[in-house]
Amino acid sequence: MPAKILAFATMSLGMFIALLDIQIVSASLRDIGGGLSAGADETVWVQTSYLIAEIIVIPLSGWLSRVMSTRWLFAASAAGFTVTSLLCGMAWNIQSMIAFRALQGFLGGSMIPLVFTTAFAFFAGPQRVIAAAVVGGIASLAPTLGPTVGGWITDNFSWHWLFFVNLVPGLFVTIAVPLLVKIDKPDLSLLRGADYLGIVLLALSLGCLEYTLEEGPRWDWLADDTIRATAWTAGIAGIAFLWRSLTYAQPVVDLRALKDRNFALGCFFSFVTGIGIFATIYLTPLFLGRVRGFSALEIGLAVFSTGLFQLTAIPIYAFFANRVDLRWLMMFGLACFALSMWQFSPITHDWGSAQLLLPQALRGFAQQFAVAPTVTLTLGGLPPARLRLASGLFNLMRNLGGAIGIAVCATILNDRTNLHFLRLTEHLNVGNEAMNATLQGMVQRMTQWGYDMADAQTVALRQLWALAFREAQTLTFGDVFLVIMGCFVIATAMVPLMKKVVPPKAPPADAH
Repeated sequence: MPAKILAFATMSLGMFIALLDIQIVSASLRDIGGGLSAGADETVWVQTSYLIAEIIVIPLSGWLSRVMSTRWLFAASAAGFTVTSLLCGMAWNIQSMIAFRALQGFLGGSMIPLVFTTAFAFFAGPQRVIAAAVVGGIASLAPTLGPTVGGWITDNFSWHWLFFVNLVPGLFVTIAVPLLVKIDKPDLSLLRGADYLGIVLLALSLGCLEYTLEEGPRWDWLADDTIRATAWTAGIAGIAFLWRSLTYAQPVVDLRALKDRNFALGCFFSFVTGIGIFATIYLTPLFLGRVRGFSALEIGLAVFSTGLFQLTAIPIYAFFANRVDLRWLMMFGLACFALSMWQFSPITHDWGSAQLLLPQALRGFAQQFAVAPTVTLTLGGLPPARLRLASGLFNLMRNLGGAIGIAVCATILNDRTNLHFLRLTEHLNVGNEAMNATLQGMVQRMTQWGYDMADAQTVALRQLWALAFREAQTLTFGDVFLVIMGCFVIATAMVPLMKKVVPPKAPPADAH
């Protein structure tokens, strides 16, 4: 057992750094863009390229682990992630950075689903529940900590160290996993009958879908020729992949696992929690940057409470997980997440760390109770032969939920900000005495500072426009949090549809 725990902890470290890197650059994109002389439109691809590559490789990881074995795929993934991290830190322009980030996501993405399958191969009974709690905690904690860690590193060192920090843990995982992990053996014969057409269709569909979701809000969706082309490509390739996977004898992704009610519902819950985790990680730093003007470090410190309270929730969840039906724990977690979104909704322009503390604390606590039981209920009842192929699909749904959630949030922010701004400006007319008094006070201050009357009036009108736009943005953030709350209310109501997980079989004798 100590050997299993050490091996599992080593793999969990690899999963943590792979997930951390999704969001570690989010609070530091401006610094990276400045260092590489790139504009905002180009810099956003530092994050997008990683997400696209990772979302492609995750569902393929189950098949790859059968070909290479779990330990050698994990070791190769950790080695590739470490080397590309070094290259990202040494990038000389934005084009090289984007290429290296794509490679980093593709090579490192396999570590994520492999930890899920290893937890169920190594442990049984109550130990399996605790292992699932750890995996679920890492899956939601690592992206949450990303902006905090990234902001602190950028402010105290430089953006290059966002990637260099991966070198030591990456090298350790690369060396330790082949020595500690022995779950299965390579089966190179699978390469002969592999569904290579299915792999191409899956990569094409997910790559184009992720691009559409990431770029769609900025280019008015189907009004843009490129977005329209990628959307059609994603749809056609996706339908072809579904047909191929359901008719081919040895598919790379086990879609037939969706016949299992718990697995199908678990994928839905994974999708919803992906929306909640990634969308709120996207929204909170965006609000603090746009409305409050916080620096990268200030943003990181403001959102830190989410991760802190999730850590405190892990032992509490582990205590109840072996004593209470996991379905009710999951319902509690989803309901608390919905409540935290309700607490976010009355947000105002002067919210900072103090005002965000309670909603974020509740969200961090809720994440542990929402994600961990979903892992056990979804994957715990699957036979070992099906587990590896199904785990990739389960993890894909979380990332896909995050991608779709962020895209929808960005669209709502754009559309509803314009609507709120127009409604506010309807009241800003010459008949509004409060507005006239405010403008007059602004003009008087400007003239005291040396402006002539015409310039003072122009500057005062610009300031009034900025105030109205700030309030419109703030109102829109409240709207988005209510939409996320609605998703979790629906998910909470669907939990009773899940069946109590069947006690799993003991792990294989060579799982050490």
